[in-house]
Amino acid sequence: MHALLAFSRKIDTASAAFGRIADWMVGLSCAISAANAVIRYGFSYSSNAWLEAQWYMLAGIVMLGASHTLFRNEHVRVDLLYGNYSPRTRLYVDVFGIIFFLLPATILLTWMTWPFFVTSWLTNEGSSNAGGLLRWPVKLILPAGFLLLTLQGLSELVKRIALLRGVAPEADIMTEYHRMEQ
Repeated sequence: MHALLAFSRKIDTASAAFGRIADWMVGLSCAISAANAVIRYGFSYSSNAWLEAQWYMLAGIVMLGASHTLFRNEHVRVDLLYGNYSPRTRLYVDVFGIIFFLLPATILLTWMTWPFFVTSWLTNEGSSNAGGLLRWPVKLILPAGFLLLTLQGLSELVKRIALLRGVAPEADIMTEYHRMEQ
């Protein structure tokens, strides 16, 4: 179990790194949006590349930030019954949800989006808009994001099982699971 927890810690570290990249993309996207507006309305000049860069960053924010959101236990959860369960029952619900919903969905989506990227990359697909950007970089974010989410799902599964077995994960890799108990 300790080897799996060490692997989980590495995944958590990677998720945190990609989460920081997504954080920076938020600020960069806002700066590009503001600069684009000033240039468009102040100087009557515009470029589709700047608009597409914002869209690409939005894809990065969502797809690269999703695994970090799961790690921090800040994802959307339907809490009608879950909040009333004991902490141990919540662990079982989480394990069930990760195994039967999260992992199958993210594995399938990783598998389905990979050819979408590869085709774009092999054809060096570009935007249909004048002055637009290449499409393959943003299409790479899809399988990469789903793969990161799959890995983070595995990390969360390992931590939940460790807690159920009485092997508490180390504090530095523990999710903010306790936050819900307050």
